[in-house]
Amino acid sequence: IENAILKARHAAAATGLPALADDSGVVVDALNGEPGIYSARFSARAGGESGDSANIDYLLERLAGVPEPDRGAHYYCLLAFVRHASDPTPLIAEGRWDGRILTERVGTGGFGYDPVFYLPAQDCTAAQLESALKNRLSHRGQAMAAFMPRLQALLAQ
Repeated sequence: IENAILKARHAAAATGLPALADDSGVVVDALNGEPGIYSARFSARAGGESGDSANIDYLLERLAGVPEPDRGAHYYCLLAFVRHASDPTPLIAEGRWDGRILTERVGTGGFGYDPVFYLPAQDCTAAQLESALKNRLSHRGQAMAAFMPRLQALLAQ
């Protein structure tokens, strides 16, 4: 929450306009919630290369030997909207997308951890989903779906 609010406040201060910011990441149960807010820099924080491929490699390395039932994970998204940089009551919305971490990449679409993020209900990885479906199911899609009615109510005041 704090990261999303900081980002929104920074954008509002820089532009003088209302701002919407997102903070998202993948949370892996067997890693006590890692990489979490450090998802984009997971491998680099450990002294490795940076980028999606390096992050996936490091995640798979960290999960080596972890049995399938213990590979639960979820993507999490937090949206924060501020009317101005010092807005005392930011609008907050969140989304969560549950899945499992595979032992190898499957699929070429998406980005980030999508090739190893398996969705049991769809029987595929996030990297295999068509964009429209992914946008509807994903943590960001869920957060935006929760955010829009709140924004509309705020604007109606």
